[in-house]
Amino acid sequence: MEIKVVSIDKPEDMNFVLGQSHFIKTVEDVYEALVQTVPGIQFGFAFCESSGPRLVRYTGTDDSLIKLAQQNALSIGAGHHFILFLGNAFPINVLPVLRNVTEICRIFCATANPTQVILGETEQGRGILGVVDGHPPLGIEREEDIRKRKQLLRDIGYKIA
Repeated sequence: MEIKVVSIDKPEDMNFVLGQSHFIKTVEDVYEALVQTVPGIQFGFAFCESSGPRLVRYTGTDDSLIKLAQQNALSIGAGHHFILFLGNAFPINVLPVLRNVTEICRIFCATANPTQVILGETEQGRGILGVVDGHPPLGIEREEDIRKRKQLLRDIGYKIA
C-alpha cells in the first residue's frame, strides 16, 4: 500500500464536509435533505461511485460550488466518498440532517480550515484513511481566551446572554 496526501482545493474561508457513503442514491437524498433544511441554500455536492461506470456523480444549487466539488472528488479519487461545499450555510446547519441520510456511513470532517486527505492506495484503488484538519495547537486557552470564545458565540448568535 502506498500512502498519498491530497490537499482540498478551495477558497480560504469556504466550509465543506467530507464523508463516505455507499450508494448513488446519496446524491438525490442529500440534495433533498439540504434544500429542505436551509431554504435558499447554496451548495455543490459530488460523490465518487466505486463500481459500475465509476463516475463522479453530482448535484447542487450553485454551479461554481458544484464544479469545486467535482474537481476535489476527482482529485481525491477514493471509492464511495463524497464532498459537499457550502455557500451560505455552515456545517453546524447541515450536519444533523446529513447524519440522518441513510446511505451516509461516516463523516471525516466538516471545516473551513486548510485540509489534507490521507489516502491509502492499493492495486484495487484508494481509500480515505483520515484527514489533517487545520494546524496544531499553540497552547492552552487562558481566562481571556475563554471570555473571547464565549463572547464570539454570542456575537454570531449561537448562544444567548
